Amino acid sequence: MRSGGGDTKSSRSNQLWALVHAERAALAEDLSGLKAEQWRRRTLCGQWDVEEVLAHLTAAASLNQWQWLRSMLGARFRPDVHNQRRLAECRGETPAETLELFRTIIRSTTAPSGHTPAYLGEVVVHAQDIRRPLGLPRRPAVDALTPVAEFFARRDFTVASRTHVTGLELRANDGPFGAGSGPLVKGSTLALVMGMAGRETYLDELDGPGVSVLRSRIQGPAAGNAGGPHQR
Repeated sequence: MRSGGGDTKSSRSNQLWALVHAERAALAEDLSGLKAEQWRRRTLCGQWDVEEVLAHLTAAASLNQWQWLRSMLGARFRPDVHNQRRLAECRGETPAETLELFRTIIRSTTAPSGHTPAYLGEVVVHAQDIRRPLGLPRRPAVDALTPVAEFFARRDFTVASRTHVTGLELRANDGPFGAGSGPLVKGSTLALVMGMAGRETYLDELDGPGVSVLRSRIQGPAAGNAGGPHQR
């Protein structure tokens, strides 16, 4: 007897949330031994330091649809104001407290919408925003990166990912991900995800004639946010 489409969708969502939880737990483990000065290190995420990005991730896992909407209304739909207010709520008196607050949401499934791959992407991208400047070697598993890459290639949501890669062919050399047509951009699934998210430093890990196109888009007006619930 075949299960219904709803059961399949629910099972897929559960699988994605399990990946979210695993990536959050891995990040918490990576940050458990940081020195005081490392918490102040600038990340790949704009002007935010390590502690601020971690507080942002806690905030991102703490708002349902109506809470997010109220917050955005209160911020007059200014994403930076919304983000900064929620970040401040989820930042402790010390980095250790901020990390403990993050640990409380590791297994949360709270989100403003049902776009679970986007919230997996939230953790994957911001974890690398933190790890790269700190020189932390852990990389997300390809199983966690592939659904994010597929989602990013299909639509703009929290980042202008689809805008960045429209008219390009993307091919992972370490997993099954592939999308689009046009000048080729090839590399690891992680570098493709981070490139689609607008992290220019990862473009050095990509090959193909489409890389220069992607770089010009990230550096130009298409850079920035796409208007999704957790913009940064």
